[in-house]
Amino acid sequence: MRLLLRFLAWLDLPANHRLGAFAGRLVYFLSPRYRLRVLENLRTAGIAADDLALAQLARENAAEIGKGASELAWALFRPVEEVAGLVCELDGWETVERLRAQGRAILFVTPHLGGYDIAGRYLWSRLPILAMYRPHKLGWLDDIIREGRNRGAAPDGSNVAPATLAGVRLLLRHLRRAGCTVILPDQVPGEGEGEWVDFFRRPAYTMTLTGRLQEASGAAIVFCFAERLAAGRGFRLHVRAREEPLPRDRAAAALAVNQGVEDLIRMAPAQYLWGYNRYKRPAGAPPAPGALRW
Repeated sequence: MRLLLRFLAWLDLPANHRLGAFAGRLVYFLSPRYRLRVLENLRTAGIAADDLALAQLARENAAEIGKGASELAWALFRPVEEVAGLVCELDGWETVERLRAQGRAILFVTPHLGGYDIAGRYLWSRLPILAMYRPHKLGWLDDIIREGRNRGAAPDGSNVAPATLAGVRLLLRHLRRAGCTVILPDQVPGEGEGEWVDFFRRPAYTMTLTGRLQEASGAAIVFCFAERLAAGRGFRLHVRAREEPLPRDRAAAALAVNQGVEDLIRMAPAQYLWGYNRYKRPAGAPPAPGALRW
Protein backbone atom coordinates (compact mmCIF):
# COMPACT_ATOMS: atom_id res chain seq x y z
CA MET A 1 0.00 0.00 0.00
CA ARG A 2 2.84 2.38 0.81
CA LEU A 3 4.34 1.77 -2.64
CA LEU A 4 0.97 2.39 -4.30
CA LEU A 5 0.54 5.69 -2.45
CA ARG A 6 4.04 6.80 -3.40
CA PHE A 7 3.32 5.91 -7.02
CA LEU A 8 0.12 7.99 -6.92
CA ALA A 9 2.08 10.87 -5.37
CA TRP A 10 4.68 10.60 -8.16
CA LEU A 11 2.02 11.09 -10.86
CA ASP A 12 1.09 14.63 -11.84
CA LEU A 13 -2.31 15.68 -10.51
CA PRO A 14 -4.29 15.23 -13.79
CA ALA A 15 -3.00 11.65 -14.16
CA ASN A 16 -3.56 11.00 -10.47
CA HIS A 17 -7.16 12.17 -10.80
CA ARG A 18 -7.82 10.13 -13.95
CA LEU A 19 -6.64 6.97 -12.21
CA GLY A 20 -8.63 7.82 -9.09
CA ALA A 21 -11.80 8.50 -11.10
CA PHE A 22 -11.51 5.12 -12.81
CA ALA A 23 -11.02 3.34 -9.47
CA GLY A 24 -13.94 5.22 -7.91
CA ARG A 25 -16.32 4.24 -10.71
CA LEU A 26 -15.13 0.64 -10.49
CA VAL A 27 -15.81 0.44 -6.75
CA TYR A 28 -19.24 2.00 -7.26
CA PHE A 29 -20.31 -0.56 -9.86
CA LEU A 30 -18.77 -3.56 -8.08
CA SER A 31 -20.16 -2.82 -4.61
CA PRO A 32 -23.98 -2.99 -4.49
CA ARG A 33 -24.07 -2.09 -0.79
CA TYR A 34 -21.99 1.04 -1.29
CA ARG A 35 -23.95 2.01 -4.40
CA LEU A 36 -27.30 1.67 -2.62
CA ARG A 37 -26.10 3.82 0.29
CA VAL A 38 -24.94 6.58 -2.07
CA LEU A 39 -28.24 6.51 -3.94
CA GLU A 40 -30.30 6.44 -0.72
CA ASN A 41 -28.42 9.36 0.83
CA LEU A 42 -28.65 11.42 -2.35
CA ARG A 43 -32.35 10.64 -2.77
CA THR A 44 -33.10 11.62 0.83
CA ALA A 45 -31.15 14.88 0.42
CA GLY A 46 -33.46 15.95 -2.40
CA ILE A 47 -30.61 17.50 -4.41
CA ALA A 48 -31.38 15.74 -7.70
CA ALA A 49 -34.45 16.82 -9.67
CA ASP A 50 -35.45 13.31 -10.81
CA ASP A 51 -34.22 9.72 -11.00
CA LEU A 52 -32.17 10.38 -14.14
CA ALA A 53 -30.38 13.30 -12.50
CA LEU A 54 -29.93 11.21 -9.36
CA ALA A 55 -28.19 8.40 -11.28
CA GLN A 56 -25.97 10.90 -13.10
CA LEU A 57 -24.99 12.65 -9.86
CA ALA A 58 -24.20 9.30 -8.21
CA ARG A 59 -21.85 8.37 -11.09
CA GLU A 60 -20.14 11.75 -10.89
CA ASN A 61 -19.81 11.29 -7.16
CA ALA A 62 -18.13 7.91 -7.64
CA ALA A 63 -15.47 9.51 -9.83
CA GLU A 64 -14.95 12.42 -7.41
CA ILE A 65 -14.59 10.14 -4.39
CA GLY A 66 -12.04 8.12 -6.32
CA LYS A 67 -10.11 11.31 -7.06
CA GLY A 68 -10.24 12.17 -3.38
CA ALA A 69 -8.73 8.81 -2.46
CA SER A 70 -5.92 9.04 -4.99
CA GLU A 71 -5.08 12.69 -4.23
CA LEU A 72 -4.58 11.71 -0.60
CA ALA A 73 -1.20 10.40 -1.74
CA TRP A 74 -0.34 13.91 -2.95
CA ALA A 75 -1.43 15.41 0.37
CA LEU A 76 0.65 12.92 2.34
CA PHE A 77 3.85 12.57 0.32
CA ARG A 78 4.38 15.64 -1.86
CA PRO A 79 6.23 18.65 -0.38
CA VAL A 80 3.93 20.64 1.88
CA GLU A 81 4.47 23.87 -0.09
CA GLU A 82 3.57 22.10 -3.34
CA VAL A 83 0.36 20.69 -1.84
CA ALA A 84 -0.69 24.06 -0.44
CA GLY A 85 0.08 25.57 -3.85
CA LEU A 86 -2.68 23.43 -5.39
CA VAL A 87 -5.13 25.96 -3.93
CA CYS A 88 -4.99 28.32 -6.89
CA GLU A 89 -8.24 30.23 -6.33
CA LEU A 90 -9.63 31.84 -3.17
CA ASP A 91 -13.29 32.67 -2.58
CA GLY A 92 -13.89 34.68 0.58
CA TRP A 93 -10.37 34.56 2.08
CA GLU A 94 -10.58 38.27 2.90
CA THR A 95 -12.96 37.24 5.70
CA VAL A 96 -10.20 35.20 7.32
CA GLU A 97 -7.77 38.09 7.01
CA ARG A 98 -10.30 40.43 8.64
CA LEU A 99 -10.87 38.07 11.56
CA ARG A 100 -7.14 37.56 12.10
CA ALA A 101 -6.55 41.32 11.99
CA GLN A 102 -9.07 41.57 14.83
CA GLY A 103 -7.09 38.99 16.80
CA ARG A 104 -9.87 36.39 16.58
CA ALA A 105 -9.44 32.67 17.02
CA ILE A 106 -11.07 30.67 14.21
CA LEU A 107 -12.85 27.31 14.12
CA PHE A 108 -12.66 26.15 10.50
CA VAL A 109 -15.62 23.81 9.90
CA THR A 110 -14.51 21.62 6.99
CA PRO A 111 -16.70 18.64 6.04
CA HIS A 112 -15.76 15.60 3.93
CA LEU A 113 -16.25 17.64 0.79
CA GLY A 114 -13.82 18.22 -2.07
CA GLY A 115 -10.13 18.05 -1.19
CA TYR A 116 -10.39 18.23 2.60
CA ASP A 117 -6.78 17.09 3.13
CA ILE A 118 -5.63 19.70 0.61
CA ALA A 119 -7.67 22.36 2.44
CA GLY A 120 -6.06 21.34 5.71
CA ARG A 121 -2.57 21.61 4.26
CA TYR A 122 -3.33 25.06 2.89
CA LEU A 123 -4.64 26.28 6.25
CA TRP A 124 -1.60 24.84 8.04
CA SER A 125 0.65 26.80 5.66
CA ARG A 126 -1.06 30.11 6.45
CA LEU A 127 -2.29 30.02 10.07
CA PRO A 128 -1.40 28.75 13.58
CA ILE A 129 -3.44 25.53 13.38
CA LEU A 130 -3.77 23.01 16.20
CA ALA A 131 -5.57 19.96 14.81
CA MET A 132 -7.08 17.04 16.70
CA TYR A 133 -6.29 13.57 15.40
CA ARG A 134 -8.10 10.30 16.12
CA PRO A 135 -6.02 7.20 15.21
CA HIS A 136 -7.38 5.12 12.34
CA LYS A 137 -8.82 1.72 13.23
CA LEU A 138 -6.43 0.06 10.75
CA GLY A 139 -2.99 0.28 12.36
CA TRP A 140 -1.00 0.02 9.12
CA LEU A 141 -3.07 2.78 7.50
CA ASP A 142 -2.73 4.95 10.59
CA ASP A 143 1.08 4.61 10.38
CA ILE A 144 1.06 5.79 6.74
CA ILE A 145 -1.27 8.72 7.46
CA ARG A 146 0.81 9.81 10.45
CA GLU A 147 4.00 9.61 8.40
CA GLY A 148 2.52 11.87 5.73
CA ARG A 149 0.73 14.32 8.01
CA ASN A 150 3.73 14.75 10.30
CA ARG A 151 5.57 16.42 7.44
CA GLY A 152 5.03 20.10 8.04
CA ALA A 153 3.94 19.57 11.64
CA ALA A 154 5.79 21.31 14.43
CA PRO A 155 8.91 19.32 15.45
CA ASP A 156 7.65 19.04 19.04
CA GLY A 157 4.18 17.95 17.92
CA SER A 158 2.67 21.11 19.37
CA ASN A 159 0.22 21.57 16.50
CA VAL A 160 -1.42 18.14 16.88
CA ALA A 161 -3.70 17.20 19.78
CA PRO A 162 -5.10 13.75 20.59
CA ALA A 163 -8.86 13.25 20.28
CA THR A 164 -9.23 12.92 24.06
CA LEU A 165 -10.39 15.12 26.94
CA ALA A 166 -6.77 16.19 27.43
CA GLY A 167 -6.59 17.08 23.74
CA VAL A 168 -9.73 19.21 24.02
CA ARG A 169 -8.13 21.11 26.92
CA LEU A 170 -5.03 21.73 24.80
CA LEU A 171 -7.23 22.93 21.97
CA LEU A 172 -9.13 25.34 24.24
CA ARG A 173 -5.90 26.88 25.50
CA HIS A 174 -4.75 27.28 21.89
CA LEU A 175 -8.01 29.00 20.87
CA ARG A 176 -7.94 31.30 23.89
CA ARG A 177 -4.52 32.46 22.67
CA ALA A 178 -6.13 33.42 19.32
CA GLY A 179 -5.10 30.20 17.57
CA CYS A 180 -7.07 28.27 14.94
CA THR A 181 -8.26 24.72 14.44
CA VAL A 182 -10.04 22.55 11.87
CA ILE A 183 -13.20 20.57 12.76
CA LEU A 184 -14.62 17.74 10.63
CA PRO A 185 -18.29 18.26 11.57
CA ASP A 186 -19.87 15.32 9.75
CA GLN A 187 -18.19 12.46 11.58
CA VAL A 188 -20.62 10.45 13.71
CA PRO A 189 -19.61 11.15 17.34
CA GLY A 190 -19.47 8.66 20.15
CA GLU A 191 -22.04 8.11 22.88
CA GLY A 192 -22.92 11.27 24.78
CA GLU A 193 -21.01 13.54 22.39
CA GLY A 194 -23.83 14.38 19.99
CA GLU A 195 -27.43 15.35 19.38
CA TRP A 196 -29.99 14.03 16.91
CA VAL A 197 -30.68 16.92 14.51
CA ASP A 198 -31.61 17.11 10.84
CA PHE A 199 -28.99 16.78 8.14
CA PHE A 200 -30.52 16.98 4.66
CA ARG A 201 -34.02 16.33 6.01
CA ARG A 202 -33.09 13.24 8.04
CA PRO A 203 -32.06 12.89 11.72
CA ALA A 204 -28.29 12.45 12.04
CA TYR A 205 -26.35 12.05 15.28
CA THR A 206 -24.25 15.22 15.16
CA MET A 207 -21.27 16.30 17.26
CA THR A 208 -21.72 19.19 19.68
CA LEU A 209 -17.98 19.94 19.92
CA THR A 210 -18.13 22.96 17.60
CA GLY A 211 -20.68 24.78 19.73
CA ARG A 212 -18.93 23.88 22.98
CA LEU A 213 -15.57 25.11 21.70
CA GLN A 214 -17.01 28.40 20.48
CA GLU A 215 -18.88 29.00 23.72
CA ALA A 216 -15.73 28.35 25.78
CA SER A 217 -13.31 30.32 23.59
CA GLY A 218 -15.28 32.97 21.69
CA ALA A 219 -13.73 31.78 18.41
CA ALA A 220 -15.27 32.73 15.09
CA ILE A 221 -16.94 30.01 13.00
CA VAL A 222 -15.75 29.75 9.38
CA PHE A 223 -17.19 27.10 7.05
CA CYS A 224 -14.79 26.20 4.26
CA PHE A 225 -13.89 23.55 1.68
CA ALA A 226 -11.53 23.09 -1.25
CA GLU A 227 -13.52 22.52 -4.44
CA ARG A 228 -11.74 20.19 -6.87
CA LEU A 229 -11.37 21.87 -10.26
CA ALA A 230 -11.73 19.95 -13.54
CA ALA A 231 -8.80 18.36 -15.38
CA GLY A 232 -6.48 18.45 -12.37
CA ARG A 233 -6.18 22.25 -12.46
CA GLY A 234 -6.08 22.48 -8.67
CA PHE A 235 -8.58 23.66 -6.08
CA ARG A 236 -10.74 26.66 -5.23
CA LEU A 237 -10.96 27.33 -1.48
CA HIS A 238 -14.41 28.58 -0.48
CA VAL A 239 -14.74 30.44 2.83
CA ARG A 240 -18.03 31.41 4.48
CA ALA A 241 -18.01 32.96 7.97
CA ARG A 242 -20.94 32.69 10.36
CA GLU A 243 -21.22 36.22 11.69
CA GLU A 244 -23.41 35.47 14.74
CA PRO A 245 -22.44 33.05 17.54
CA LEU A 246 -23.97 29.58 17.54
CA PRO A 247 -27.00 29.13 19.84
CA ARG A 248 -26.14 28.12 23.39
CA ASP A 249 -28.60 25.22 23.21
CA ARG A 250 -26.57 22.16 22.13
CA ALA A 251 -29.14 20.77 19.68
CA ALA A 252 -29.80 24.17 18.11
CA ALA A 253 -26.05 24.76 17.72
CA ALA A 254 -25.56 21.33 16.10
CA LEU A 255 -28.44 22.02 13.72
CA ALA A 256 -26.91 25.39 12.75
CA VAL A 257 -23.62 23.67 11.98
CA ASN A 258 -25.39 21.08 9.83
CA GLN A 259 -27.19 23.83 7.93
CA GLY A 260 -23.86 25.57 7.24
CA VAL A 261 -22.41 22.28 6.01
CA GLU A 262 -25.44 21.72 3.76
CA ASP A 263 -24.88 25.15 2.17
CA LEU A 264 -21.30 24.15 1.30
CA ILE A 265 -22.34 20.76 -0.10
CA ARG A 266 -24.92 22.36 -2.40
CA MET A 267 -22.05 24.30 -4.00
CA ALA A 268 -20.41 21.03 -5.18
CA PRO A 269 -22.75 18.10 -4.40
CA ALA A 270 -20.83 15.60 -6.54
CA GLN A 271 -17.77 16.05 -4.30
CA TYR A 272 -19.36 15.08 -0.96
CA LEU A 273 -18.76 11.72 0.74
CA TRP A 274 -22.30 10.43 0.20
CA GLY A 275 -21.18 6.84 0.75
CA TYR A 276 -20.44 7.50 4.44
CA ASN A 277 -22.96 5.99 6.86
CA ARG A 278 -23.84 9.42 8.25
CA TYR A 279 -27.20 8.35 9.70
CA LYS A 280 -26.06 5.41 11.80
CA ARG A 281 -26.81 5.18 15.51
CA PRO A 282 -23.56 4.83 17.49
CA ALA A 283 -23.42 2.34 20.34
CA GLY A 284 -25.06 3.73 23.46
CA ALA A 285 -26.70 6.70 21.74
CA PRO A 286 -30.46 7.19 22.17
CA PRO A 287 -32.71 6.25 19.23
CA ALA A 288 -33.21 8.85 16.53
CA PRO A 289 -36.46 10.83 16.72
CA GLY A 290 -38.99 9.11 14.48
CA ALA A 291 -36.58 6.20 13.97
CA LEU A 292 -39.38 3.91 12.87
CA ARG A 293 -39.81 6.00 9.74
CA TRP A 294 -36.38 4.92 8.57
